[in-house]
Amino acid sequence: MAQVLDVQVDFTHKSARVKSLDVHPTNPWILTSLHSGTVSIFDYKTKVVLKSIEITHKPVRSAKFIPSKNWIVTGTDDMFIRVYDSNSLEKIKEFEAHEDYIRTLAVHPTLPYVLSGSDDHRIKLWDWEKDWSCSQTFEDHTHYVMQAVFNPENPTSFASASLDGSVKVWNLKNPNSVVTLEGHSKGVNCVGYFINNNTVYLLSGSDDFTAKVWDFKSATCIATLEGHTNNVVAVTAVPEDGIIITGSEDGTIRFWDINTYKLLEKTLNHGLGRVWALEFLKGSSQIAIGYDEGLLLGKVAKFAQQLTQNSF
Repeated sequence: MAQVLDVQVDFTHKSARVKSLDVHPTNPWILTSLHSGTVSIFDYKTKVVLKSIEITHKPVRSAKFIPSKNWIVTGTDDMFIRVYDSNSLEKIKEFEAHEDYIRTLAVHPTLPYVLSGSDDHRIKLWDWEKDWSCSQTFEDHTHYVMQAVFNPENPTSFASASLDGSVKVWNLKNPNSVVTLEGHSKGVNCVGYFINNNTVYLLSGSDDFTAKVWDFKSATCIATLEGHTNNVVAVTAVPEDGIIITGSEDGTIRFWDINTYKLLEKTLNHGLGRVWALEFLKGSSQIAIGYDEGLLLGKVAKFAQQLTQNSF
């Protein structure tokens, strides 16, 4: 059983509030989108900002790599989706996608699809091979759609989190949700899938200060993770290390045992304000964290060690 006790800080980069993070699958790049309207690509090996572009003067709440096309896709508070070449930063496409702020984007792993979720309560499916036409609209939520993520085991389906207090599961061909998970007492900010011991689970984080673990097949809550003192806004799981990681507006990162769901010993607060985003770098023990005051990259360690911090 993993006993995660610390994160050794590799570097921090001070900036405006980091609203989203994405890790490139082959290049050593982290994509950040900022509340100030800027998107940047960091090289986490050389620890330098490779490229940066001001998208708009309004918040960019989500930005994702589309690796197969060498693109970046962004969703902003001006209700537009914009697509850029990730090498030249040339704008490829822009269009008004929603009637309110765009909170979330998700890129399909194999098909030419991007999901967007908005404060207009809708989720939309966009097909870039059809000039970014909308091929489906999903409309069961009754409040802001905060996050949408594809099912890694079966990407013909996806899950969404909403401030209506629910997590919903959808099929790409059906405009109505197929499963609704209810149990949080307030709005749900984030959702994610993970696979542990060949079983698919969902994670959710809420304004009720908790995270929940859901059995995907039975659509039941099997654990509630309690300990944060403010809204839980980011969740991820690392089955190979035996941990679940949650981030909160209380400014802390907390670690949980993936099998027992018990809170592990160490709670981390790096003094960078509220946590907004978490991404684990697959194949490594590194974690990227987006805060009010910038980006932190650290290494998850099994034993408590003295933290060192290098700013640039």
